[in-house]
Amino acid sequence: MEKSFYELWKLGINIIKTKILFPKARLIRFPFDIRGKKYIKYGKNFTTGTGCRIEAYKFNEKEPKLKIGDNVQINDYVHFSCAESLIIGDDVLIASKVYITDLNHGSYSGAEQSKPQDIVKERRIYTKPVKIGNNVWIGENVSILSGVEVGENAILGANSVVTKNVPKNCIAVGNPARVIKVYNKSIGKWEKILK
Repeated sequence: MEKSFYELWKLGINIIKTKILFPKARLIRFPFDIRGKKYIKYGKNFTTGTGCRIEAYKFNEKEPKLKIGDNVQINDYVHFSCAESLIIGDDVLIASKVYITDLNHGSYSGAEQSKPQDIVKERRIYTKPVKIGNNVWIGENVSILSGVEVGENAILGANSVVTKNVPKNCIAVGNPARVIKVYNKSIGKWEKILK
């Protein structure tokens, strides 16, 4: 694929800005919004698309920890939001328009529930850690919500809303996401889950 002069010029500017502002990263495409940088760690060869937003905020006296492993690639308009713990393993590939969060404005189950008339922005922030294992592939427009763990080598299909854990070596799709295939190592094939 042949690149235009403008595309090459823009890539060159992004490489220079990356080496100055994010020296361990491979390539950060700007604009790139990072908030709470002191709570965010990223590994070597980190790559982003354009318009990404990564944020870590201190709420309820908790020190947030947002960790991105080595060789992670996120594409355009990905948003990570962390108030407690959001860990992304090594070699993870994330498509565009993905949202991953460990927090929620208010509580809607359990003993302490928020009321509908409470002002949304004033509701208490509730958090549950999120962990994405190594070598996970997250498809376009996926949302991963608080309290979820995704096992290594998992695949999350486009437009999925992940509200529960996904085991390793599985394919999960849908809203809410459910496992539809599991990799059978003994025969070397993906097998459908029978319902």
